[in-house]
Amino acid sequence: MTVRHGFQATMTAQPGKGDALVEMLLHAPSLSRDDCPVFLISRSAGNADVVHVTEGWTSEEAHTAFFASAEAQALVAELQELLAGESGYTDQVPVGGKAEF
Repeated sequence: MTVRHGFQATMTAQPGKGDALVEMLLHAPSLSRDDCPVFLISRSAGNADVVHVTEGWTSEEAHTAFFASAEAQALVAELQELLAGESGYTDQVPVGGKAEF
């Protein structure tokens, strides 16, 4: 499967809510989708309330369709309750790499 569209989001949780944010993201509906083969969650080494998400999708259309779904909108609404402010997003066009856990 080829990843043709992606993004990285940086979210800052309310103080002390970083664990809850990570836990919610680890159960995100994107993880079970075949058209989202890359879904990585990481934290800042210096601030446990700063969380990064990197997603890779088979197409921009697949990503757009998923985020328009009720399932994704429910997750976004839940996430908003944990966040301390606006998240930063960067569009990406993946060109290669590796992730093993």
